[in-house]
Amino acid sequence: MFRSITFLLVLLLPSFALAQSCSFSVANVNFGPVDTLSNNPVNTTSTLTASCTGGLLDIGRRLLICPNMGTGSGGATSATARQMLNGTNPLNYQLYSDPGYSVIWGSNTWSYPARAPAYALTMALLSGGSLIGASGSFTVYASALGNQPTAATGAFTSSFSAADTTFIYGYSSATTCAAPSGTLGSAPFTVNASVAANCLINIQNIDFGTQGVLRTNVDATGSVTATCTPGTTYTISLNGGTANAAPTARKMAKGAETVTYGLYKDLNRLQPWGDASTPGSTVAGTGNGLAQLLTVYGRVPPQTTPSPGVYTDTVIVTLTY
Repeated sequence: MFRSITFLLVLLLPSFALAQSCSFSVANVNFGPVDTLSNNPVNTTSTLTASCTGGLLDIGRRLLICPNMGTGSGGATSATARQMLNGTNPLNYQLYSDPGYSVIWGSNTWSYPARAPAYALTMALLSGGSLIGASGSFTVYASALGNQPTAATGAFTSSFSAADTTFIYGYSSATTCAAPSGTLGSAPFTVNASVAANCLINIQNIDFGTQGVLRTNVDATGSVTATCTPGTTYTISLNGGTANAAPTARKMAKGAETVTYGLYKDLNRLQPWGDASTPGSTVAGTGNGLAQLLTVYGRVPPQTTPSPGVYTDTVIVTLTY
């Protein structure tokens, strides 16, 4: 009878010793300001922390953690782009498990191929020698994708609830999280970014070409291209050139000799394009995230022809938003 009782106790011991418990936390991902007109992504990192405890017979055992991360409340449009939202306006980003930002951090709960990375911890005596467990910190690499010019300005967010962070852990010799099994944990967190108003400008010069006697109008065009975040209002002004002249009396110069010319907003050359010193002569617009081409109409009127040579002027273009 004594031997039977001893045998049963030995059978019960492993069941008690195999019990393990893990808690997790993930620091919020904050991209800060994101320039959506740039082709360059904005990269940042977060930290996933795991803290696990077990029983006496767990010492030396390999604990596999599969921290699944789903789409978050912003959803995802494809395997390569999760989204933060500002109302219904999206901003694309992605989470990765490697410093090269190439291996997407996925989940076995979503429809895309990417799965969670596999992290292994070894159970050991904790500091002080009174508890058995393991802990570790793992980097989450995050990237707000570049070249999103049509993204609206404002604050964007995506929340990862417990349903989006199904962290599966258990003793296992597996090296991947293709088919994880074990105990469930979770670690809710949020992803945030802000998009500020921004504009880019590009200029095409005006060349009146080679002319003889200046007895008729000589017309030519250039352009100012404004690319601004959606809803951003802007004003474009052209100063008076080197001579600081009125919009229709600018001067191209060669030494002390000059050629008078004007810059206009319209094809008929009736609306001068100037700056704040000439009321009503600037050009206003509202960005939509796309390149907006504004033609600059130039005209050299009939005038006394100076000596042959190359005549130039420099006009400063200012975009205010």
